[in-house]
Amino acid sequence: MLMKIVIAASIAGIAFLPAEGTRRVRDQDQAFAARKAGQILPLHEIESRIVPRMAGCDYLGPDFDPSSGVYRLKFMRGRSVIYVDVDGHNGQIVGRSGD
Repeated sequence: MLMKIVIAASIAGIAFLPAEGTRRVRDQDQAFAARKAGQILPLHEIESRIVPRMAGCDYLGPDFDPSSGVYRLKFMRGRSVIYVDVDGHNGQIVGRSGD
């Protein structure tokens, strides 16, 4: 009986796998491709410019918008969330919110 359940679950899981060629492109995949093509700066370079400027904050990580080439770096200071938007092409801050 247990074997039948395992087999049925395995078959059901296979049915939900994306078809070949329909894999969803993730932001990090697009960022990697843009970096490899020389269109944007490496994330570690952007982080090395911005994180030191955010004294007293905890760095939580980045998001990337492939359509604009902008990284959004997320920080916490106490209970406040701060977002710093950085142009991935030149490393310049283009916006900040949540102070």
